[in-house]
Amino acid sequence: METVTLALLAILPALVIVAGLKDLTSMTIPNWISGLVVLGFFPAAFAAGLPLGEVAVHLGVCVAALAVGIGLFGLRLIGGGDAKLMAAACLWLGLSGSGMFILWTGLMGGVFCVFLVIARARAQPYVAGAPGWVAHLLEPKGDIPYGVAIAAGVLMAYPASPLVMRFAAGI
Repeated sequence: METVTLALLAILPALVIVAGLKDLTSMTIPNWISGLVVLGFFPAAFAAGLPLGEVAVHLGVCVAALAVGIGLFGLRLIGGGDAKLMAAACLWLGLSGSGMFILWTGLMGGVFCVFLVIARARAQPYVAGAPGWVAHLLEPKGDIPYGVAIAAGVLMAYPASPLVMRFAAGI
């Protein structure tokens, strides 16, 4: 059972890595990724032994994160895929893990944006022979694939999440 639980707990990190790479290369996060993150939570929560009341709290955090994400999307501050992925991640991280997730995402997003601004200013002479997604990524004043920062934030916050902590306590 521990192997199955461990495999289920690997769903979130695996899918956010896919989301970050997809956003980096195409500036989109497909709905199927966020959908699988949401669907994967329930068997993982059950396998880790998360009580039903805590599952309800995780759902509440997810809904609140989605509402905030919709507002930020409406203000054109983030993309729709970013909003959905953040809400889906908050489902896994719950109340105690979502704060660290937001903190890490903001920190990693800042570092990534500074790196991207510098790369966009200095890499233009080398973009001609690069793949199309690299040229698109390095366009001056282009969009920022924030899914990269979201993925990094999840990977940093996830080890201290209620699901992982409950699994670790049971070993």
